[in-house]
Amino acid sequence: MSRQVVLPNEAPDLTPQRLADLSRLAEELGYESVWLPDHVLPPEPFGEVFGGVYEPLATLAYLAAATERVQLGTSVVIAPLREPYLLAKQAATIDRLSGHRLILGVGAGWNEPEFAEIGADFSRRGATLDDTLSLLDQLFTTGRGRAGGYFEPRPRGRIPILVGGNSTVALRRAVRAGDQWLSAGLSPEAFAERVATLTRLDPERRVRRIARQQFADDLSAAVGTYRAYREAGADAVAVHFGDDDGYEERMAAFAAATA
Repeated sequence: MSRQVVLPNEAPDLTPQRLADLSRLAEELGYESVWLPDHVLPPEPFGEVFGGVYEPLATLAYLAAATERVQLGTSVVIAPLREPYLLAKQAATIDRLSGHRLILGVGAGWNEPEFAEIGADFSRRGATLDDTLSLLDQLFTTGRGRAGGYFEPRPRGRIPILVGGNSTVALRRAVRAGDQWLSAGLSPEAFAERVATLTRLDPERRVRRIARQQFADDLSAAVGTYRAYREAGADAVAVHFGDDDGYEERMAAFAAATA
């Protein structure tokens, strides 16, 4: 089972250099991927609930230049808040700049005040996400827009699409249009139930299953939770290592303990 890192993007005073250093460390320690969350204008200050101070796609372009092998992902872009053609252009550009290391994680969003602030339709967020996913697939595979416009740079292969969310609707979306699925805040037991639902929805299609884990202060407890996700059917675990202070030490200790 693969280990991944959710980068600490909750503090406005976090420096870009720190994110680059953490990404390089993740690469050196053998972590498979680094992830950045997304919030544009949350109704409360950035922090534990609302991460995403640095815009994730712009930041991943920066991290692409600072790393060589680690995969770069959004966890997750709130697609209904984005203009879909621009989102496609950004994703395809980062895919090319990074040497095809991008994983485009998308979600419908959950915070209605943020939608209201931006002027997006919260009630249609699921339908908007589905329409965006359909457009991305068309642009990436055909290089043409819906009115015939030309799209470049076209990805050489498929950009992996990760769908985030715990609802049955999100799981259906993952098996229909995604390559990977990311849970959010589920216990290993609840994760196993969602994995069973994924299999039941489409027994013929194997979507990669990723659990998100919050690191506890107790290393042995964190390792136990990690192994429980493996037993629950996870293919990878994306770990957020808590407070910014000491992030490197916890990353290194966890990597050594789960090697």
